[in-house]
Amino acid sequence: MKRFGIWIALALAVVAAAVSGGYWWGLQQVSHPSVEMPAAITAPAERKILYYRNPMGLPDTSPVPKQDSMGMDYTPVYADEEVSNNQVKISTDKVQKLGVKTEPVLSRKMVNTVRAVGQFQFNEQRFSTVTTKFEGYIEKLYVNSTGQPVKRGQPLMEVYSPELVSAQEEYLIAWNGRQSLSNGTSESLLGVGQLADSALKRLRNWDISDAQLQRLKKDGKATRTLTMYSPANGVVLEKTAVQGMRFMPGELLFKIADLSRVWLLADVFEQDIALVHVGQTVNITVNAYPGKELKGKIDYIYPTVTSETRTAKVRIVLANPDGILKPDMYASIQLMSGHDASVLAVPDSAVIDSGIRQVVLVQLTEGLYEPREVKLGMRSDGYVEVAEGLSEGENVVVRANFLIDAESNLKAALGSFGEHSSHSSSLPEPAETTPAPVTGHEGH
Repeated sequence: MKRFGIWIALALAVVAAAVSGGYWWGLQQVSHPSVEMPAAITAPAERKILYYRNPMGLPDTSPVPKQDSMGMDYTPVYADEEVSNNQVKISTDKVQKLGVKTEPVLSRKMVNTVRAVGQFQFNEQRFSTVTTKFEGYIEKLYVNSTGQPVKRGQPLMEVYSPELVSAQEEYLIAWNGRQSLSNGTSESLLGVGQLADSALKRLRNWDISDAQLQRLKKDGKATRTLTMYSPANGVVLEKTAVQGMRFMPGELLFKIADLSRVWLLADVFEQDIALVHVGQTVNITVNAYPGKELKGKIDYIYPTVTSETRTAKVRIVLANPDGILKPDMYASIQLMSGHDASVLAVPDSAVIDSGIRQVVLVQLTEGLYEPREVKLGMRSDGYVEVAEGLSEGENVVVRANFLIDAESNLKAALGSFGEHSSHSSSLPEPAETTPAPVTGHEGH
């Protein structure tokens, strides 16, 4: 009994201490009203679910929880995840799993390299022919082989023509008569002068040079033969003249080609024609001379395309002072074409081309993307010019953009670009579907 009394006394002491402590704490709260009471812990607000989306990205939604045919739960779409109709939102973990990579839109110089092959040809503007305007015979040939090089003014042949001899004699008679009748009447001087002028004009019409006419006056006698000279530098391309042959007025005797400047006719593919312009400088390499680089300029672009090869002829003019470039010799050309100023460009892989329009995915924030229709320009070295639709500094998806398309049902978002005005939302309307049946027995 004594021990029981001790335990009762201890219990009463503990109760008294607790009561006094509570009384002291209450006084402290009254005397120090600035001390705040601990705030009540509030439970987190529930996120509002708008609908449930197909887990495989199919255009199927449900207002209530549901499973697909494979037993996978539909993914909830919350109100704070709602984005604009033309935007696509992907969770951060899925972005990492897909390996999404972006690059900024930057200004760069777009330069394309056009390559083609061609053949050297004679410069048609540097052909010369040797013919006569009178009938005659070839007395002697000085140049008697095709391909022989000749210089301007070099003797080619000597010809005999009765008409030429008669014209020379008439001129000499008229010229000598004018000199002998220097003190005669005006009528006689006029007649002799007209006869001399007529004979002189006849000789000049036959392309007799002034030097030969001066020699005729100086010698005072007609020459039996007339020397024909080369009209230009070059090589004899054609020769029909044979010693002793008779020739008629206008008959071709020599054809001379000047090879100091030649043409290169290159075949440029149809898709590269827009990059080629008259006046462009072209780098040329020839298999016959390895390591030797030549330069020429585009002189003319022919107006037709060869249907078999889908190529157009481009004429390039270049100097050939040493005569090393031969007609029909093959050559390769290379020219650089592009914009002088920098233009906005993105990698080729950033463009999703449907065949009707071209779209890129612009990263707005981490995991939020906006499909943007763009107008493209020239392509070069893995990049494509963007004429409209983007601004410098914007980030575009360059890798896994097609996976984003499949993952987030991007096709529905692209439908809002105007194909049908009624499809204004990238997300389909929630379908009225019944809840999926609950598996198992009730009450378990």
